Amino acid sequence: MVNENKEISDQDQIGWRFENTYSRLPDSFYSPAQPATAKSPQLAILNRQLADDLGLNLKSISPEAAASLFAGQNLPKGSQPIAQAYAGHQFGGFTMLGDGRAILLGEHRSPDGNLFDIQLKGAGRTPFSRGGDGYAALGPMLREYIISEAMFALGIPTTRSLAVVTTGETVYRQTRLQGAILTRVAASHIRVGTFEYIAARGDETNLRVLADYTINRHYPELADTPNRYLEFFRAVLDRQAALIARWQLVGFIHGVMNTDNMAISGETIDYGPCAFMNTYRADTVFSSIDHAGRYAYRNQPAIAQWNLARFGETLIPLIDPEQEKAIAIATEVLGEYPALFQEYWLDGMRAKLGMQSAEADDLELVQSLQAWMEKSKADFTNTFRDLSADELPAKDQYAGQDFLEWYTKWQQRLSRESRSIALIKAGMRLVNPAVIPRNHRVEEALAAAEDHGDLSVLHRLLEVLATPNEVDVSSRKYQELPSDNGSYRTFCGT
Repeated sequence: MVNENKEISDQDQIGWRFENTYSRLPDSFYSPAQPATAKSPQLAILNRQLADDLGLNLKSISPEAAASLFAGQNLPKGSQPIAQAYAGHQFGGFTMLGDGRAILLGEHRSPDGNLFDIQLKGAGRTPFSRGGDGYAALGPMLREYIISEAMFALGIPTTRSLAVVTTGETVYRQTRLQGAILTRVAASHIRVGTFEYIAARGDETNLRVLADYTINRHYPELADTPNRYLEFFRAVLDRQAALIARWQLVGFIHGVMNTDNMAISGETIDYGPCAFMNTYRADTVFSSIDHAGRYAYRNQPAIAQWNLARFGETLIPLIDPEQEKAIAIATEVLGEYPALFQEYWLDGMRAKLGMQSAEADDLELVQSLQAWMEKSKADFTNTFRDLSADELPAKDQYAGQDFLEWYTKWQQRLSRESRSIALIKAGMRLVNPAVIPRNHRVEEALAAAEDHGDLSVLHRLLEVLATPNEVDVSSRKYQELPSDNGSYRTFCGT
């Protein structure tokens, strides 16, 4: 047992600066909650760089004290734990939800002045658990750690992972698993589903409170804007269009794009049945529960717009007192999404193909490359990385007539750029990752950790993913495809 006085002293040295603004909102937004008792918490992994960025001095505490802290056994100084209320359209069906296995400790103010939610995921039952046990297993928590940190390194807005601890408890899913808790760091956990929850209760007063709070926290430049709620809707739409475009540009498939998994801040949130595409197929689905392909790769942009429509519906009472007028105005803003997404996505594709200028035929050039990749079963990431090389690798797939015709058109297009080919290729290597979290490498790391207590495989994977645009002899295996490329499935872990 860690000495209690020593723990208190350690807490004073860590440097927590909690403000807990969300817990000062009306109590309909949350319920008080306390982490469950953990039998024997042990630190699995700690993100020391993120801790430093947050201004937390975790070097001053022992591994035992860190395990107790991130298992919720010794709560951070100044924290005020709550479970947030929210709803969600899950695969199209509306449900009242809430944090069933996550506890928000509060918001920590970092040295650069930003406010970050500190949340324990898998910390036990809450008033919103709906019959669940509130626990999480080691594999899914390490998986979120890997993928969220990889997304951060790729420059994609995301929640991040500060720590994973094992609890010493057994979690029962299809089998007996090790219990674990992830400490998630986010700009906030306010979701489309948070607005849906308040709107479903018909509580216009608190709907306005939530909107004002979210604007002040994430879009303060809109605070004094005429019809700020409409501009708020437009700003959220813009961030989501940019975010989903970035997903598409790296072949990321979220897997469960329910409205409760769309963060108003514009960050990627909730890494359940997500994965990165290997062979390019527009209809790729990894999630074991997505039987109809609702959240397939090709559908993600449209699903984001569908989710935004649900968000817009919640704001109708705030946009204009005349409902029909408010609906018309919101619908017009929603209609801006497809062109906005296309602009972000096409600009990103131009960068991936070395084009800084814009020409009318660029879309056709990109689409014809996608068609070739699908027909030839080419790897999404490696294709763009090969095109970024100073010399195209000698691979059989690049010898076919279809590719050579496309390649000739692309070379002609690049000849109209103002930069040299050497500079163009160097720029392409900055935006086309050499490595992504290949599914088989992620599973390899998780199996070593879960089955053998060996975290060295995971640490090496994280090391490579931290610099995704760099590759050397030792990291080339992370570019290799799995032998069973078409049979991978992912699971929620709940």
